[in-house]
Amino acid sequence: MSTPHSSSTSSAPHRASPPQIPQSLTLAAPTASSASPSSSSASGMRDAAEDDSDSPPSQMSEDDPGGGGGGDRWEPDLRGGNGGGGGRWAPPDQVLENVLESVLEFLTAARDRNAASLVCRSWYRAEAQTRRELFIGNCYAVSPRRAVERFGGLRSVVLKGKPRFADFSLVPYGWGAYVSPWVAALGPAYPRLERICLKRMTVSDDDLALVAKSFPLFRELALVCCDGFSTLGLAVIAERCRHLRMLDLIEDYLEDEDDELVDWISKFPESNTSLESLVFDCVSVPFNFEALEALVARSPALRRLRVNHHVSVEQLRRLMARAPQLTHFGTGAFRSEAAPGAGLSVTELATSFAASKSIICLSGFRDVNPEYLSAIYPVCAKLTSLNFSFASLTAEELKPVIRNCINLRTFWVLDTVGDEGLRAVSDTCSDLRELRVFPLDASEDSEGSVSDVGLQAISEGCQKLESILYFCQRMTNAAVIAMSKNCPDLVVFRLCIMGRHRPDWITGEPMDDGFGAIVMNCKKLTRLSVSGLLTDKAFAYIGKYGKLIKTLSVAFAGNSDMSLQYIFEGCTKLQKLEVRDSPFSDKGLLSGKNYFYNMRFLWMNSCRLTMRGCKDVAQQMQNLVVEVIKDHSDDEGEAEIVDKLYLYRSLAGPRNDAPPFVTLL
Repeated sequence: MSTPHSSSTSSAPHRASPPQIPQSLTLAAPTASSASPSSSSASGMRDAAEDDSDSPPSQMSEDDPGGGGGGDRWEPDLRGGNGGGGGRWAPPDQVLENVLESVLEFLTAARDRNAASLVCRSWYRAEAQTRRELFIGNCYAVSPRRAVERFGGLRSVVLKGKPRFADFSLVPYGWGAYVSPWVAALGPAYPRLERICLKRMTVSDDDLALVAKSFPLFRELALVCCDGFSTLGLAVIAERCRHLRMLDLIEDYLEDEDDELVDWISKFPESNTSLESLVFDCVSVPFNFEALEALVARSPALRRLRVNHHVSVEQLRRLMARAPQLTHFGTGAFRSEAAPGAGLSVTELATSFAASKSIICLSGFRDVNPEYLSAIYPVCAKLTSLNFSFASLTAEELKPVIRNCINLRTFWVLDTVGDEGLRAVSDTCSDLRELRVFPLDASEDSEGSVSDVGLQAISEGCQKLESILYFCQRMTNAAVIAMSKNCPDLVVFRLCIMGRHRPDWITGEPMDDGFGAIVMNCKKLTRLSVSGLLTDKAFAYIGKYGKLIKTLSVAFAGNSDMSLQYIFEGCTKLQKLEVRDSPFSDKGLLSGKNYFYNMRFLWMNSCRLTMRGCKDVAQQMQNLVVEVIKDHSDDEGEAEIVDKLYLYRSLAGPRNDAPPFVTLL
């Protein structure tokens, strides 16, 4: 529901060194005598998956798919077969190999596993055989065939598809990210697969049916920001996956027609009592409540339950009585369906919450009646997470709740909370680690209810803050500087000033000094979103001090191509760069050509790019995929001005499922 945002005059930039193909894209595998992954023959297969600090230990490494240099490409034989030179080589002593595999079983961090796989061939084989979790941050970065050929014993697969800006309708419908080829490849290769998590993928009902058929021990399915499926597919999963422990549907778009609805909740078998998590608050269609109540009653292990807006407070109370063990609870609508005066009383609902002694996380409140808010007071003191991001509540309605939440660590809320409500958060929630303030109205000319006043209040009272997403219309450098000093442990800082090119609303100055202070004082910062009136000076600060930044989002900012050059040359750990509605041209794009191999992707839309500049990048960077995306699928011919550019590295080369409005250069 959010929108995308996501010191002195700088000296002349230094000359960029010639492009170096990183170790992650070299062709050869490590030789048997290799002692270090930095060897020139070190295998690639690194970072095809996302290198986020919160990623599960399932990153996939990379090999180069070919091209560049002579000689045959080495293909790993996990059984100890042929090497890349065509000769035979003896496998290591079986006892030592067994010991090595036993040791590698204890490596859980993706970075450690990737490093281990680069030591030598025996380590490469052993790491592949002992890896149980695979995380791929771009489904087009590697082919399904390559993945299943390398890893032999996976139990869990995490896949991401569309670029993040798809969340904000900036990626046209039908762009791709189809999960079908992945499911088709995973089925025969991993009959013991237990978990699949998909994000921003297109998933059909047939795909879900194949998942249910292919994996008899399947336990966990999470679909996040996915589309293409319906309640028919959910019914197949519920009916055939008899060991299911988790079914989480988060911000998905289901394609159901009223006359095609399936009673999917009732499809869970009577024998299934292993369910631990059921999340379907994004499923907008009605469902069989009696079937849900029966399912909850026979699921003693259920800890997470988030229902949709068709659940009233009367039904909510029945569910709570059936599952007092719940720790994470999504309340649905949080209003009564009964006639006025005949509905559930606040006291009765409060009694139910008082009996639910395990709840630590509350969400939902999608059509909330503020009169019922006091019913949650009995659990407020235990809450560590509270999500009001769907509830249009005022400060006066929220403050009594907030003042009871003394142990809150995560708080999501609409900007209707106002600066006054954020002051209450500051006064009460000193242990807060994450705050997200979303806009009720995301249009550029809206009148937001929070400002620099609320941000500064949060920085003064919540000094343990590690992550903040803050949408507003008015901001000052002073408030941002105060946050940089008061909250030095920030890892994520996403400030989204919704109007275009908004300066400090008090002084009229650019927001350069505020964002400069953030990157200077917050030494742990890995993710940054910038907006407002920003000049090249702000990007010089980011390039100089943002050495740990991995993800950078830029909106309506910058005044020349030097801004991009500062970023490319200074942010040495940059993995993901997202730019929209900024005055960057081909010159700025080409200034990054020496750095694109070390990045996972670059997204630019509504900038000043031309087809010629994009083609120049594609010709010079043979191991990257360059996609030019038109705004409208019915546009004909090749336009000189580029609407959208998506550039990413891939071991599989250009994809074969691009729609007509995508041009692969």
